[in-house]
Amino acid sequence: MKNDIKPYEDVILNLNVKERTFEENVTDVELLWHRDREDRTIEVIEGNNWKLQLDDELPVILEKNQKYFIPKGVYHRAIKGDGKLRIKIQV
Repeated sequence: MKNDIKPYEDVILNLNVKERTFEENVTDVELLWHRDREDRTIEVIEGNNWKLQLDDELPVILEKNQKYFIPKGVYHRAIKGDGKLRIKIQV
């Protein structure tokens, strides 16, 4: 049986935008490498020292109010920082 428990909570804002929250108690093990079926742009709403790492690249610190592009099909992961992380995802 497949385990579909996600390490985040999503709130749908409209057809193309959702807000995703990773709570501070999420573990590094839960933040898996994965890839998405479509391009995504994320905007950081809240987070301290969280990072985004794309395949074959060094991690970058996610800065509040900044946008980051994740191309479809590219493996990537979040790296835990301090406190919770809230992002807006556009697809």
